[in-house]
Amino acid sequence: MVIDTKSGNKTVTTLYQAQFLGGVKRLLQVMQTGFPELNVTRKDCTQTSWLKSVMYIAGYPSGTRPEVLLQGKPTFKNYFKAKSDFVKDPIPESALEGLWKRLFEQASPLVIFNPYGGMMSKISESEIPFPHRKVLFKIQYLTTWQAANENKEKHIDWIRKLYNYMAPYVTKSPRQAYVNYRDLDLGINKKRNTSFTEASAWGNRYFKNNFYRLIKIKTKVDPQNFFRHEQSIPPLLLPARRSGN
Repeated sequence: MVIDTKSGNKTVTTLYQAQFLGGVKRLLQVMQTGFPELNVTRKDCTQTSWLKSVMYIAGYPSGTRPEVLLQGKPTFKNYFKAKSDFVKDPIPESALEGLWKRLFEQASPLVIFNPYGGMMSKISESEIPFPHRKVLFKIQYLTTWQAANENKEKHIDWIRKLYNYMAPYVTKSPRQAYVNYRDLDLGINKKRNTSFTEASAWGNRYFKNNFYRLIKIKTKVDPQNFFRHEQSIPPLLLPARRSGN
């Protein structure tokens, strides 16, 4: 989001980021063929190591040494709320216009589109727990604030309304979500013996049909649910054994 200081108007700014395994010459050929609208030139490209590219995409300032990853300290000291979606069909322009309009309501909103396809779509949904293969792209909605005493409810209310607005244009039954963008709005383990039905509220969204397989594995490996967090996968509740006389 950028504010025009002369007129006071707000505008949505888009940033295109990508990682390409290969040289600049080949990348320019690919972009000119597949995405000529972006008009990518050599000056838009940076050739670097894989590790440095990961740090750049993660938002570390240019020149940051990789050793910072060993410190185990948070780099971005702010508060945020995030939600996610997956999209199978192109979103109508009218819906995107409604999305832009809602972005103007926040001081620091962020929406990230991650395109899928290619090798991602060639892997079976059941190959590994990650099932989101037959989609066009993933969306992450994000709102941030700096101070702990800031009105967080205002930010959380905004992102929930935005999430509701996008419902007609994303996956359904279930409305899929990305497990690494943990969204506690989908439900949480409030007690140690969370039931299969309760955990399905988030498990089906994160893992689709793989959730049932993960439940069986959890029951076999950790039947007492020793390893758990707010949205961990619980074991099936097995009947208690009766001791003999």
